[in-house]
Amino acid sequence: MSREISAEGAHDRLDAYLASKLDDLSRSRIQALIREQHILVNGKPAKPRDSVKSGDKISVVIPEAVPDIAAPQDIPLDILFEDEHLLVLHKAHGMVVHPAPGNADGTLVNALLHHCKGKLSGIGGVERPGIVHRLDKDTSGCLVVAKTDIAHQSLTTQFSERSTMEKLYLAVTHGIPPKDKDTIFTHIGRHPVNRQKMAVITPPAGKTAITDYKTLATDPATKTALVLCHLHTGRTHQIRVHLAHLGWPIVGDDMYGGKVFVGADKKPMLERQALHAAILGIAHPATEQKMRFTAPIRGEFGAVVQYLRDFCARQGTHEYTLATGQSGATVDIVL
Repeated sequence: MSREISAEGAHDRLDAYLASKLDDLSRSRIQALIREQHILVNGKPAKPRDSVKSGDKISVVIPEAVPDIAAPQDIPLDILFEDEHLLVLHKAHGMVVHPAPGNADGTLVNALLHHCKGKLSGIGGVERPGIVHRLDKDTSGCLVVAKTDIAHQSLTTQFSERSTMEKLYLAVTHGIPPKDKDTIFTHIGRHPVNRQKMAVITPPAGKTAITDYKTLATDPATKTALVLCHLHTGRTHQIRVHLAHLGWPIVGDDMYGGKVFVGADKKPMLERQALHAAILGIAHPATEQKMRFTAPIRGEFGAVVQYLRDFCARQGTHEYTLATGQSGATVDIVL
């Protein structure tokens, strides 16, 4: 539903003015719509505290409601491990983890409800059953799901304390890091203008974000690099923000400045976001046994990784091996 409002007179705040005009929306709901850029003033994003001036044109778009309970859907899953406590899978690029505005179905949650016959942890609520952590829609790789509340609590603690948990990502970047390896230590918070983005911000605002990186392969001809990232914190878009902040945005990441990967022959090789959760290490919630999973690299991403690997092999500089098999390609990292 869309509405157009022409402001009359001067008013203190945008959210307060709209609350007086839109009886069917609470002030908190209006504030959320402003932050999500469903409300624009003169065609531009605004803030709830912005003053409204006479003659301002305010457009309000109310997105369709998302059903409270996701429906089971028969969507194939690439399962790496499963028992009665948990499930580890390889999330495909392009799959949304849970229902949200614009993605009411076809999500990982819909697929899990069908596969697990509803036997999932309820701690995340009816919208996010079993979901302990998320991967962005355009990020592929390892993701763990809790089937029981006890498993959910154990995994949540591991993700929070980072004591027994390990998360390693592979990224292809535009731009080559000047160091072979380093630690990125910043604060990350909401972008001051575009609230859908995150940004490196000045402390004490935001939250501490720590990423170790190691450059595995580089290609000066295409000015790209294959970078291994080890997360020590779990901020939203952390790797994407950190690498873009330093001037090496991830290939295919439109939000943070990444572009299509073009090979030496000037032909596009990769248009998707080149970020892959390659390795996930956890302690089993019931047995406390250490477990380590690797998600195969497939398709265009795998072709680009092979391209960079072959280039570095010719130069004698690569620090990893690539093995291909029926399930795809896996990278054996030399740390």
